Amino acid sequence: MLYKIHNRFKKFILITLFLSTALLKQINAQQKDYIRPPLVSKYNTLKKQVAKDSLKRMLELKSLIPTIVYDLRYATTNNFTGQLMYPANTHITFMRLPAAKALKKVQQELETKGLGLKIFDAYRPYSVTEKFWELIHDERYVAFPGKGSGHNRGVAVDLTIIDLQTGKELDMGTAFDNFTDTAHQTFKDLPAAILQNRQLLRSVMEKHGFVAYEMEWWHYYLPESDQYEVLDIPFKKMK
Repeated sequence: MLYKIHNRFKKFILITLFLSTALLKQINAQQKDYIRPPLVSKYNTLKKQVAKDSLKRMLELKSLIPTIVYDLRYATTNNFTGQLMYPANTHITFMRLPAAKALKKVQQELETKGLGLKIFDAYRPYSVTEKFWELIHDERYVAFPGKGSGHNRGVAVDLTIIDLQTGKELDMGTAFDNFTDTAHQTFKDLPAAILQNRQLLRSVMEKHGFVAYEMEWWHYYLPESDQYEVLDIPFKKMK
């Protein structure tokens, strides 16, 4: 008799925990100020899309541009959150085929001047965009999850220019992920050399099809990004 009561009690506890978890999920969903866009969260789904449209292929950037330099900040704590947003061993990043090819042309042009690109971020899983929004509810600096971002679609990149001989970054006036007016493309109260560096980055990126984001000197994206789906595929699966 006691054994039966004990089992019933255990069953009651499990059901209660299940219902409590479901209720918490429902409450959290109701508290969100957005509705998720359609997501591609499985690599096999992406493969099927690429089979129909090769332009949707995601390329690891160094596989196409071996001389490019990575400083993937969200795989470290050296970013505005102070937290690891990607797995610590993330040493790869991706962009859609047209974006990767355009970036290769940018790198090739800069190399003729003894310069090159350093990448802070490119592809960003959608779940990370949600985490950013939880921290900063400001569409000027983080993407609104209800729309998804160019990073989620594989057509946006955060980057700067480096001197190939020294490996040093050109002075752009602020660090990456600086959320002040000084980082805006339109901010002109800076030394002439810094303005020239920013203009060099902007001119070469725009020459090869990218669009500048006015709030961040480091952020560029391909236009008409809505033709690409929002991805939430982990890096290890993408690889």
